[in-house]
Amino acid sequence: MTARLDGRDVLHEVTLDLDARTIAVIGDNGSGKSTFARVVAGLVPRSTGALEVLGVDPARDATTHRRRTALVLSNPDAQIVMPVVSDDVAFSLRPERLAKPERAARVAAALERFGLSDLAERPSSDLSGGQKQLLALCGAFVRNPALVIADEPTALLDARNARRIADHLLADGGHRALVVTHDLALARRCEAAVLFADGRVVATGAASGIVDRYEESLSC
Repeated sequence: MTARLDGRDVLHEVTLDLDARTIAVIGDNGSGKSTFARVVAGLVPRSTGALEVLGVDPARDATTHRRRTALVLSNPDAQIVMPVVSDDVAFSLRPERLAKPERAARVAAALERFGLSDLAERPSSDLSGGQKQLLALCGAFVRNPALVIADEPTALLDARNARRIADHLLADGGHRALVVTHDLALARRCEAAVLFADGRVVATGAASGIVDRYEESLSC
């Protein structure tokens, strides 16, 4: 698989077959990690090759793909669209056209899961950075996605909030997680890892071994 952005190849001959529940994507800035995540999320089209995400080609069945996946970004302000916390979570459910009681129950359960129940009627803009990222996760998970794709979800957070976000992403809650990250401690917590360099996959395997290989390359 290849992918182009702004007239240049960003991903080159990427060949992967990943089946782990939690997968870290690591590598230097500009190595292709985020582009890969966006291709998997269906936001960037591939130029050549085949792609299946949970058995679905995002280009051929975008509706099913969107229903089964959720994307979380490093900056939650890019994802929070409603002025009130509970309304922002409910906004994620609009495509499902649920009855009001069911929608309210889903929102309440998601807020409880992410420790945001006491903030349900607060303005979203009043939240701290960590609370905003929890809200972004809440909006993703309320849809019960089969796959959560997270692009640097802890990059703007302190250590405590980064750990909370990682715990939610990696918990065995019936979903899979693909996490692009520079946080190598977070990467080690995943089952598998993919190492990118210059738009190519240079290594895949158990997370601990791939992270070790990347750390060794940093000292060269």
